[in-house]
Amino acid sequence: MAHAAPASRKMITQRRRPDVFSTRTHAVAKVALPVVLGLIYGFWAAANQRHGGPVTGWNLLFGFVTALVFAVLFAAVWQLAPRLPRELHAACWFVFTGCAVGFLYNQTGASVYSSSGLGLVVGAGVLAMMFYRYYTHEDAAGPPIG
Repeated sequence: MAHAAPASRKMITQRRRPDVFSTRTHAVAKVALPVVLGLIYGFWAAANQRHGGPVTGWNLLFGFVTALVFAVLFAAVWQLAPRLPRELHAACWFVFTGCAVGFLYNQTGASVYSSSGLGLVVGAGVLAMMFYRYYTHEDAAGPPIG
């Protein structure tokens, strides 16, 4: 009776997912995604702050500053968090989304306690989702090689 020979370590390699987009597209997305998400977030925060009233210069300034801060923090988390172990990687997204949602809700005039509570609830949901994703796609040593 014939048995299959065990595969050598050289034969077992990490499979890489196919890269559909070009290097240029990835470089543009690294800049475009934080900028677009920042502008959306800044517009949303400014709209929450003015409570349906007229758009003023201070409201525009608030929106653009909020957009800038959000875009910088999003880009930092997006680029630096994958280098961390899976637990800290998920925790970075928890902190980022919890703070972002809590800040948006606070601009509606809600109390600090309810804004913090909503940020914690949404952040906990993101933590669970991201930890599950990283736990099932990475080993304990860190991100996959491929």
